Amino acid sequence: MKANTKAAAKTGASPAQQLEGFIDKFDSKNAALIRSVRKALRKRLPTANELVYDNYNFFVIGYSSTGRPSDCLVSVAAAANGVGLSFYYGATLPDPHRLLLGSGSQNRFIRLESAATLARPEVEELIAAAIAQGETPLPASGKGKLIIRSVSEKQKPRRRT
Repeated sequence: MKANTKAAAKTGASPAQQLEGFIDKFDSKNAALIRSVRKALRKRLPTANELVYDNYNFFVIGYSSTGRPSDCLVSVAAAANGVGLSFYYGATLPDPHRLLLGSGSQNRFIRLESAATLARPEVEELIAAAIAQGETPLPASGKGKLIIRSVSEKQKPRRRT
């Protein structure tokens, strides 16, 4: 069963406090990686909305030009075994360096060892291509919102056992 933002709001925690609580479920290495990648993506995509999902399989922060998941350009996806950068429409992105993993009909991802991976030219090319192919452009100015979209009551462990 999913608890939406209304249910989470009953706790009295702000979206930022909720986000910190979600990240704190991870071991210190992955939590630090999630925070550093988020900081780098906020700097790279300051007008994007952050859509947060603490779901059964993954913890996800999607960067969207709107509040709709279908407008996500990239997402940070984390589980107990690591952190990745997911491209919602990655199957249609040009990938001359063959970085993208996955074989689904839509989503592709890369594994992240550190936030510095985002600064690699071939990764920046993928991010730029994802932005360019987005149907709804990112706002030219302003600051994106932090939106807690869903929280699953049942979740896989966020730390390795």
